Amino acid sequence: MQNLRRVSQGIFLLLFLFLFIQTESKGTDKLGYPVKLFLEFDPLVFITTFFSSHAIQKAFYFSIITIVVTIILGRVFCGWICPLGTLNNITSSLKNRRSDTRGRNWHRIKYYILIFLVISSVFTLQLVGILDPISLLIRSFSLSIYPMFNYSVRAFFDAIYELNPKGAVDISESVYSVLKDSILSFKQPYFNQGLFIGLFFFIILGLNLSERRFWCRHLCPLGALLGLLSRYSLLKRSVSEGCNECGICASVCQGKADPDRKEDWKRTECMYCLNCDDICPQNAVSFGFGTKNPSASNSDKEAIESGRGIDLGRRRVIASALAGAVTVPLFKITPLAGSNTFVAKLIRPPGALGEREFLKRCIKCGECMKVCITNGLQPALLEAGLEGIWSPMLVPKIGYCEYRCTLCGQVCPTGAISELRLEEKVKIKLGLAVIEKSRCLPYAHSIPCIVCEEVCPTTKKAVWFETVKVKDRKGREKHVHQPRVDPELCIGCGICETKCPVKSQPAIYVTSIGESRSEENQLLL
Repeated sequence: MQNLRRVSQGIFLLLFLFLFIQTESKGTDKLGYPVKLFLEFDPLVFITTFFSSHAIQKAFYFSIITIVVTIILGRVFCGWICPLGTLNNITSSLKNRRSDTRGRNWHRIKYYILIFLVISSVFTLQLVGILDPISLLIRSFSLSIYPMFNYSVRAFFDAIYELNPKGAVDISESVYSVLKDSILSFKQPYFNQGLFIGLFFFIILGLNLSERRFWCRHLCPLGALLGLLSRYSLLKRSVSEGCNECGICASVCQGKADPDRKEDWKRTECMYCLNCDDICPQNAVSFGFGTKNPSASNSDKEAIESGRGIDLGRRRVIASALAGAVTVPLFKITPLAGSNTFVAKLIRPPGALGEREFLKRCIKCGECMKVCITNGLQPALLEAGLEGIWSPMLVPKIGYCEYRCTLCGQVCPTGAISELRLEEKVKIKLGLAVIEKSRCLPYAHSIPCIVCEEVCPTTKKAVWFETVKVKDRKGREKHVHQPRVDPELCIGCGICETKCPVKSQPAIYVTSIGESRSEENQLLL
């Protein structure tokens, strides 16, 4: 069974990586099935999104399958499927240990985190994506690990090309060509805060060197939810009278469920890895549906079926719930939450809901940023307050919103970004371009420049020219085309800012004013 579990973990990890690689533009405006499939089976995201926004994405009905499977088979998602759990397992194997220290009894922490996240979502604060394992893994891979991998591979092959060792370049270029066609991104992605997001991920993996599956045992809120559901699972563990409490099963237990303690084992912590069944020298452990080992004593039968309850402590549960409720106004009293306060640089992706509704749904998974073909979507820091940390925002200085691209709406798992048809998308206004005359070449220096008008993608150009007569230093007259922006036609895509030849601080830039998703954030009310 241990080998079967490892095969299952490997298959689901490879499936996750395959879908992750496929979550990228392949030259068309259509994707296959993206990696959000794993999020759609995530009941924690389903529950908190429903509580915070009172809306359900149809795809999230898949999470009911996870709930039903857990009620039948127990916490098998953690032990057999979860890709982050598999990575934690792999990292844990790097350190040889005979048994885990019994001194740590922190498994309750994940339940307090779960209570905090659920209660805060009830009061419309969506924070689950920060700690949900699937969302965390996708974000970490999208914004840090995958860009780092791309950079390292490209740097390695560039070094070979530059050094040009005899006979190696032809081979390396062939290998590099295969990698570009398979797992490497079309171009090198760069993301703000990629360092911090990556460090957070590596710290989670590093904790496994301290204790096997540290994150899964003590911190994972999804594991806590599935643990509560598995309390009443139909697949039960039984122990016969042959058990001599040698403790060898405890040394291999992935969930630290104390399986050697018979009536005191923690049923909710069992990940159904079945290691205890495989390793028991007395063959005293077995799993079955509603059946117990016939040789087990009556007292053993009763103890095994009930297991030990979750003693979270009433005061701590209340404190966790109160913390979740009190956190909401602390996040909401920022001026950014006011109805008349708008951040000029907070430009959301096309199809994004109104800011308040957007923050209720966005789980900061990073999929929209990964598929952005210009790398213009970046994780926010404090532009939208702490509530909006790591949510997507367009940074035109880095990349613009491609006029005929709707990929970000296709990958959003919660509907925070609506999926748009192309004819709908081209009419969406993200903001408005503004010209800084003190930096614009035709205005400030009487130097001809037509880049912003030339790249403007709208059918009727939103940037137009006014021809004016100017004099140079010697008094000679000449005609210069000075750009103007038509606020009725400008969609705020940002390509003019990206392509502006004044690179240090573009002479034309985009602000969020005029965005379609807000009736208040308008230039002319």
